[in-house]
Amino acid sequence: MNLYDVTIIGGGPAGLAAGIYAARAALKTVLLEKGMPGGLAASTEFIENYPGFAEGISGPELMMQMDAQARRVGLEVKSATAEAIKTVEDYFSVKTDEEVINTKTIILATGAQPQKLNIPGEEEFHGRGVSYCATCDGAFFRDKQVAVVGGGDAAVEEAIYLTKFVNKVHIIHRRGELRATKILQKRAMENEKIIFHWHSVVEKISGEATVQEIIIKDVRNGETRPLAVDGIFMYVGNRPVSDLVSGLIKVDERGYIITDENMHTSHPGIFAAGDVRQKLLRQVVTAVADGAIAAVAAEKYIEGSKKR
Repeated sequence: MNLYDVTIIGGGPAGLAAGIYAARAALKTVLLEKGMPGGLAASTEFIENYPGFAEGISGPELMMQMDAQARRVGLEVKSATAEAIKTVEDYFSVKTDEEVINTKTIILATGAQPQKLNIPGEEEFHGRGVSYCATCDGAFFRDKQVAVVGGGDAAVEEAIYLTKFVNKVHIIHRRGELRATKILQKRAMENEKIIFHWHSVVEKISGEATVQEIIIKDVRNGETRPLAVDGIFMYVGNRPVSDLVSGLIKVDERGYIITDENMHTSHPGIFAAGDVRQKLLRQVVTAVADGAIAAVAAEKYIEGSKKR
């Protein structure tokens, strides 16, 4: 039987960092990633708070370097979707869309996905004006008007990025002030292309072939009004990708995986790292730290198992 020491599910910063540490520890390790390595970080236009890059670095470039480093130290990477996990005696079997992988330990680094508004028109116009990634789709809206929904770091960062292409960016936020860091707030406030719509939410998205209009509601008095835009970008938070382990390990009320400080989940031999984990701060720097700790913890778990 082909038995891996460590199987990492997810190829974002946490998964790649775990892969680097596990491979360097001479553990037989495989990383499963259903898409392009990098996770949400790879769709971030510019990262300026990751230590070691004084001038900042683009998300895609940072993740390309992490991926190359992981492969250089011997990490095996497979393009596959993990579909189910089963406990078999003293190891696990991970069923993918391609094969079944047997492994002594698992590191869950499945991350989080953008939360949807679940409003009329959102599904209908997904890919035709509705987007969750300005870095991916911003260039399609050159010289047009777009809306950005949200008031956190991601929303404001992407709104600023969009001003490179579009004529106007309408930031729609349900509160009367932004939640983003002060430096981002200052940049947005000083940008002439950005218009703020405070105490507002989007009620509906409409158009013909593509998005043409959204309906905004004032949460204070319930009044609604139309706003003509060619696209709308959603940044209202993320949800953890933890369905794979539903019923197998403990999660909180939002679905985030509960771990201790060494990334142990409630199930021995299964670890979690990065945005899928319940924690205070979800950033590239914390994901990388989580991944490194998870790999070392997995190594110690395997060593302990040998002694039993």
